[in-house]
Amino acid sequence: MAETGTLKVRDIMTSGTQCIGENQSILEACRMMRDMKVGSLPICGADDRLKGMITDRDIVVKCCAEGMDLERTKAGRFTGELHWIDADAPMTEALEMMERHQVKRLPVIDVRDNHRLCGMISEQNLARSISDEQLAEFVERVYA
Repeated sequence: MAETGTLKVRDIMTSGTQCIGENQSILEACRMMRDMKVGSLPICGADDRLKGMITDRDIVVKCCAEGMDLERTKAGRFTGELHWIDADAPMTEALEMMERHQVKRLPVIDVRDNHRLCGMISEQNLARSISDEQLAEFVERVYA
């Protein structure tokens, strides 16, 4: 494996990320999360482009607690401000971006491949690739 300073996001990301379509229901998103054993999903539009992210927490706080119908509410409701990173960016840039925006997961876009979603980078991916000191600093900033 390359040294931490030379690792690219694509070297440590989880590939094979699946999207929930913006017109699919929140119930479908719940089932996908359950089946894939994940806590978030990227939301993609009919144009196959990344539109947003939905988390299990979003579903509980913004849907269930508000009494929304999970079969009728569309995942596209959660499009909006979105942070992502280029697959060829240095791993340290992902670390800095996640700290700055206090997010635990970032969609990874392959800019060279027509801006297609190609994976996700999570705190778990980072934990396997950074020093204990960097990890402690990351945890402190993201969970502040």
